[in-house]
Amino acid sequence: MLGSPLTNDFAVISLSDLLTPREVIEKRLDACNGADMVVCLYNPQSTKRAGYLEWACAIALRHKPPETHCGYARNAFRGGGAESRLCSLGELSEAQVDMFTTVIIGNSATKAIHGKLVTVRGYKR
Repeated sequence: MLGSPLTNDFAVISLSDLLTPREVIEKRLDACNGADMVVCLYNPQSTKRAGYLEWACAIALRHKPPETHCGYARNAFRGGGAESRLCSLGELSEAQVDMFTTVIIGNSATKAIHGKLVTVRGYKR
């Protein structure tokens, strides 16, 4: 739905702290964003965990510029009501997300091409 943002190294991180301490999640977010990896977030927010996407974006902004290409997809391939949107990292914290949303934070090679996220692999950067 979002394109091809995961064509190079990437990390998949849950923002749920039910089984993983928040401090561990923060270390993972900090390390992966600091290594210029594409970061895919799941469980970005729930009614009990408001503000977690904003928190994750603040960590990403320690290492990536606000213009970094991002996107999110909600209800992807769930049989109806699917939606996706591209935005910048600076705008991402305002996104309306829930437990059915997957969030992509691009890296320095991620671009928006024809309304889709594409992470260029490096052959023709």
